[in-house]
Amino acid sequence: MRLVQLKTGGIRRVALVEEPKLRLIHGFDSVFALAQAAIADGGRLTDLVKEHLTGEHLDYDPIYNGESEWKLLPPVDHPEEPSRCLVSGTGLTHLGSARDRQSMHLAQKEQETDSMKMFRWGVEAGRPVQGSIGIAPEWFYKGNGLIVQASNDPLLVPPYAEDGGEEAEVAIVCLIGADGQPYRIGMVTGNEFSDHLFEKRNYLNLAGSKLRTCSIGPELTIDPSFDTVPGTVTIRRGSHVLWSQPIATGEQEMCHSLRNLEHHHFKFAQHRNPGDVHIHFLGAHSLSFGHGVALQDGDIMEVVFEHFGRPLRNPVKTMKDANTSIEVRPLI
Repeated sequence: MRLVQLKTGGIRRVALVEEPKLRLIHGFDSVFALAQAAIADGGRLTDLVKEHLTGEHLDYDPIYNGESEWKLLPPVDHPEEPSRCLVSGTGLTHLGSARDRQSMHLAQKEQETDSMKMFRWGVEAGRPVQGSIGIAPEWFYKGNGLIVQASNDPLLVPPYAEDGGEEAEVAIVCLIGADGQPYRIGMVTGNEFSDHLFEKRNYLNLAGSKLRTCSIGPELTIDPSFDTVPGTVTIRRGSHVLWSQPIATGEQEMCHSLRNLEHHHFKFAQHRNPGDVHIHFLGAHSLSFGHGVALQDGDIMEVVFEHFGRPLRNPVKTMKDANTSIEVRPLI
């Protein structure tokens, strides 16, 4: 089951994807409200969706292509308080990224970077047996719900940035219940846009490189298979493909299990605040930056994963503002 959120004017709706149509849902204007009701009722989200389907359909193609009065929203948000949506992520999780570098097998232990040490620890202890706890992964804060863009919306390279590059990933989306229990609503295709040039200068720049807009969608997939998920990331410049790469995600492609990643995110009490939404990126397989590609203003980034719905597309937008100093005003 896959859902989208969309709006026209001041009207929001949720719809079930029934290609090539979208079937509207009544009684709820957000996935957030649907998930809250499912938790309160102790039932299944999929059953609640089926109970509230209407006979109204919209053509998906013009909406997806940005040619309709209806506009796609991110498939999950915190509609009333965007700041109560925490966006975070986990790095050094995918076997493919290490295979690309091959440094894991070439370096002696005393020559390993801190990043490769963390990756090796994940390989050794990132998939604990049921009932036990594995090693903690790399974790980073991305921002709040205000940075999350929908498909077709631009991802911004701010004036102070050195670069902007795609990170094609799957993200989990969770809602915290009234009792502090995390509930996974589903998974989404994501582009965890980052400043890789700034990060490359020193790995301690990782935190600052992540504070950027990102995108998810266009569809939320409820309870997808997450064993091996093939995909493709493509960069288009004008009318031609600049770069394209097969990618893969899923538990068989990762050194950490999903259960271990979720535990280490939600072990922190402040991540279990009732009513909060969490969007947590699970790591990338390959980056165009790692293949020498420098994105430019207007380039189109496209990410697609099998069984996760239509491709997520976003243009790069380089902000033209001057990089001016931000001054703090003393309140005296």
